[in-house]
Amino acid sequence: MAGERTRSLLRTLRSRRLSLVAATSELIELDISDRDALAEALGLVVPESWPPELYGHRAMQYSLTQLDDPSEQGWAFWYLATLDQPGELVGICGFKGRPDESGSVEIGYSILGEYQRMGYATEAVLKLVGWAFSHHNVNEVCAETLPHLRQSIRVLEKNGFKRTGPGSEAGVIRFAISRSALN
Repeated sequence: MAGERTRSLLRTLRSRRLSLVAATSELIELDISDRDALAEALGLVVPESWPPELYGHRAMQYSLTQLDDPSEQGWAFWYLATLDQPGELVGICGFKGRPDESGSVEIGYSILGEYQRMGYATEAVLKLVGWAFSHHNVNEVCAETLPHLRQSIRVLEKNGFKRTGPGSEAGVIRFAISRSALN
């Protein structure tokens, strides 16, 4: 019953095959400490292989700090789950914070190994880019990746992102899509 009440309060988006649930401090704390309680709170199966690559303890702690400000919900990460019954967590997708002064927001994503190459990252990025652009202060969604991560680059390209040059760190490349590119 408590799990159902918690689920009804969560910000959720739906795509064709996925449910995207905006992370909250409470969910992240469960994610860190108790996989079974996370599964109950989300009403989902949490695979033994959870969490996905690049979403470790440091990323969880960063998101907890970010979510100290309740207005950041939605601008942190979103849990990705299949719409099957019962649904199963397959990865995360989200933002590294609210849009900056120029209206740019950075997106990232990570899918569990057994769910890669099934289009889930592409589908989640599409949904969250649309969500970001539904906010009047967002002019651009960008992403950074390493040149050898062809799957990641392919996800961006399928969603209309274009390479814009070097990223913020050595060896990283930057991609972006602007609001005007969608019109």
